[in-house]
Amino acid sequence: MNLERKLSQAYSYLGGIPGRELAKALKSDEGLSVSYQPQVSAADSHVIAVEALVRWSHPSVGPVSPRVFIPLAEETGLITQITDFVLKDACALSRRHPDLKVAVNLSPMQFNCPVLIERLTWIVNECGANPSQIEFEITENLPLGGNGSARETIASLRDAGFRIALDDYGVGYSGLKRLNHIGVDKLKIDQSFIRDLAHATSMQPYKTIEEMIDLGRRMNLTVTAEGVETEAQRDFLSWAGCDILQGYLFARPMPVQELEAFLSRQPCDAVAA
Repeated sequence: MNLERKLSQAYSYLGGIPGRELAKALKSDEGLSVSYQPQVSAADSHVIAVEALVRWSHPSVGPVSPRVFIPLAEETGLITQITDFVLKDACALSRRHPDLKVAVNLSPMQFNCPVLIERLTWIVNECGANPSQIEFEITENLPLGGNGSARETIASLRDAGFRIALDDYGVGYSGLKRLNHIGVDKLKIDQSFIRDLAHATSMQPYKTIEEMIDLGRRMNLTVTAEGVETEAQRDFLSWAGCDILQGYLFARPMPVQELEAFLSRQPCDAVAA
């Protein structure tokens, strides 16, 4: 039985205790941390961005998968506090590395918050960070109907100087019309498409990725591929025109201390994305 299943069963048995424990971790700053996974230029492998990923180490069971506690945070409303926690850490990193973009994930749940823009802007200003270095990642299935508040929020975030990346791109395969409707700066091709290349029996998986990259380039968007694990994947994605690569081939998510050492080994003339 894997850890996630054990946690799921334990949490079902214990009722609301996990939510209170997550709230306690947020209040005490104990058990929560931020790891960073580098994103490299497809042209020369320079690190030009990192993705901030929250981690939670439970005092009794140890590391808890984000696939377990992020839905819990969304259900309990703690996702806002988690984003604040990650954003503050990301801002501190960005101040130490002025040429580095730092990506922070936003939950679709947060777009229901009427003061989301003010909250995010205040944190970045309070930390003394440059909004242009902060990139908020949103999922492709973010609802944009109704009164258009999500779309307007995205536009306002961009107006405030932040960058917007469309994460997990391809899962819903947004067409040109929807992408224009959303208004983003970057597309992140979902890692499932990259994984399919390893056991492709036809050229179709390659053609699909080429089409996604071509769509992004025609819209003047930066295109990132996630889940790159092999040299063959890297070579194909670079040939196809992908701008940025992210995956275990280059680096796994790491604590900030390890990231600092990792960055110190990079050439100082990294290309900005």
